[in-house]
Amino acid sequence: MSPALMKMWISLASMGFMFIAIVLIFLSRYKFKQGVLKAIFAVFAYMLLVLSGFIMFLVVFSGPTDA
Repeated sequence: MSPALMKMWISLASMGFMFIAIVLIFLSRYKFKQGVLKAIFAVFAYMLLVLSGFIMFLVVFSGPTDA
């Protein structure tokens, strides 16, 4: 697999993490009433959001590939 294709899949996974984070934040804010469950979902969602942002930062600033 070429480096350019690998970077594409990594960035696609990062966007998937962002989508999952959005869904988990929505669930933790509006659907759950229990404090512990809300906190667990919110912490996991924000961890995914930070991880996806870090991955995107690495992909963008790693420069172009010799596809």
